[in-house]
Amino acid sequence: MKLTIPLSQNKKLHRALRVVRNKYVLVTLVFAVWVSFFDGNSLLERAAVARKTARLEREAVYFDRVVKENKQRLHELKTDNDNLEKFAREQYLMKRDNEDVFIVISD
Repeated sequence: MKLTIPLSQNKKLHRALRVVRNKYVLVTLVFAVWVSFFDGNSLLERAAVARKTARLEREAVYFDRVVKENKQRLHELKTDNDNLEKFAREQYLMKRDNEDVFIVISD
């Protein structure tokens, strides 16, 4: 049993094979595959760099917010002695001479 291909499909197949056999097309395809996957600046590498850049930008926004909050707290501590005393008592467990400090840890 012999398979026959209709003439119109045969022409299309012949035209497609002729295009693929063209040396310029082959070189372009090899170059595209090389640049896409194997090169130092491949698409995969660029995607990884893009993800890392996005993560670092999110971290930069977070740390900017933390720095602003800390600057505000520092300003409050420098300008108000009551806040400074409260901070020293809470963070460094400081006390006055005539006081006893009890630390209560709740579960």
